[in-house]
Amino acid sequence: MLIKKLLFCAGISVIASQTLLAQETPAPAAAATPAPGTPQWSSRDMTYKGKGYDVLDSSYYPKKKLKQFKQYMDHQSAFPPMPRNQFEVGAGFGLYNVSGDIPSLMLWQKGGGGLHVHVRKAWGYVFSTRLQYIYGVAKNLDVQPTQSYDAPYTGFGYTPLQYATVAKPASSIYRATRMESSQLNLDLIINIKNISFHQARNQVSFYGYFGLGGLAYKTRVNALDGNFEAYKFNTIVPDPKKPNSDVRKALQGKMDKTYESVADNANASTILDKKTLDFAPSIGAGVQYKLNKQWNISIEDRFTMPGDDYLDGTKFGTAIGSAVMVSQGKDAVNYFSLGLNYNVKGSKKSVEPLYWMNPLDHAYNELSYPRHMLLPNPVLPDEDGDGITDQFDKCPKTPAGVAVDGHGCPMDTDGDGVPDFKDKQLITPTECQPVDADGVGHCPCPEGCGDAKNKKSQCTHIVNGALNFAGKSTLNSTIESQLATLASQMRMDPNCKVVVIGGGGDKKKEQRSWERVNACIEYMTEKQNILREMFIFQYGKGDDENVVTFRSAEPDETGPSAPPPPHPNLR
Repeated sequence: MLIKKLLFCAGISVIASQTLLAQETPAPAAAATPAPGTPQWSSRDMTYKGKGYDVLDSSYYPKKKLKQFKQYMDHQSAFPPMPRNQFEVGAGFGLYNVSGDIPSLMLWQKGGGGLHVHVRKAWGYVFSTRLQYIYGVAKNLDVQPTQSYDAPYTGFGYTPLQYATVAKPASSIYRATRMESSQLNLDLIINIKNISFHQARNQVSFYGYFGLGGLAYKTRVNALDGNFEAYKFNTIVPDPKKPNSDVRKALQGKMDKTYESVADNANASTILDKKTLDFAPSIGAGVQYKLNKQWNISIEDRFTMPGDDYLDGTKFGTAIGSAVMVSQGKDAVNYFSLGLNYNVKGSKKSVEPLYWMNPLDHAYNELSYPRHMLLPNPVLPDEDGDGITDQFDKCPKTPAGVAVDGHGCPMDTDGDGVPDFKDKQLITPTECQPVDADGVGHCPCPEGCGDAKNKKSQCTHIVNGALNFAGKSTLNSTIESQLATLASQMRMDPNCKVVVIGGGGDKKKEQRSWERVNACIEYMTEKQNILREMFIFQYGKGDDENVVTFRSAEPDETGPSAPPPPHPNLR
């Protein structure tokens, strides 16, 4: 009956596995496969699309981990917290055998089998714990007869008193036992296959474990009501050359299916229908194959060592080629199983069990496609220091301090081919070109153009103006537009200076006045490439501190272009 149940479970597992594999296999996609090297995340929303989970998503972490998450997001810690992960539950079946004094029967030899259920939880990427229950039936059968009991032996239907008073059996005895057990184990499982330096995830996981638990068992003997003589084994003649399998088949054909007699047991501790209870440490190893993110199958072997010599109903074994009975040491249980496991999703967001997750996934993806990493400002080479990087600089050897255009070449306001810093005639009319090496054209000088009294009349392009700051000390778009117009006018009158005057009389207004005038001149030098020496800096003149005026300088008018602030500590 147990074999039929095991075969039924096997069929259900195979059907479920095929169904899961079919669900995991994706349908042919209409879109083209991304080219190798394409980032697995969207640059639009910066959401990671790879095989791991989004470390920057706080919903993966329990409340006690949110402090560490905040420290990580604020760059106070280099390590993100461990995410919430799912439980694994599973069930399976397999071969359940006692390794003892009597040879064990395998499932295909009409032997025993086992069933199990478990729940498993990962506490990190390497260690996890598992609680597993196993129900097992093990069968053992001699393939060599026992004829002599020279060693002390009281089993198989004979009490010590009966053995001392009755005659020893005359015919051959083949011992047959059945052990039924319930086993509960708490296992510490070690797995490192998920930590991979060369791939994101593994499809296969190898693990080993050590377990502590209890084994409750009851062993019975197939002795036909305790009378071995009722079985007529005289026709089975052991032959050293005859395979044990033939003897086994002949024995199973003669014996009935009942195990009616209680076997020997030296342990007085019992539980659950008078089952013997033993402390049962165990070791084991297994391999899991992932079907998809929720399902996987496993193959595993557990070796249990309860320290009891009566699991197979006797502490004596038959010596090979002899009927002499000798002690074979302590018995053990071996359970080789096939299981189907499921990762349980909770109500809160969680990842797969951590023994499937690669802890290096986030680190490698952050290196390749940084979203959280603090990156330094890029430093582009600029050999001549003109503010245009060498990659785009068409004039890479510009002298220091020379104003350049957007291509890194010296300014040439009049377009005569002589840069401004060498041009002795900054604005040469087109009709006077070509020019000489100093940038001077060949037009005749108008009458009186060299007289000092006519210098003022040469500044015809500069128009006086006023800038309204409206209570602030910073430039607005209107002021910048006015200053840009002034810059164009100054380029047309390159030999003319401009006086910039700020209003305000008392101590506090003087400082505000200086700040506004300084802001205007700095804009002209930094944004419009006008030399600071072309300005005369005046402040604290006039009643309206919110207004800065400008005009062309008189022919012989002088003044500082960068006076120090009058009250630098005044705010």
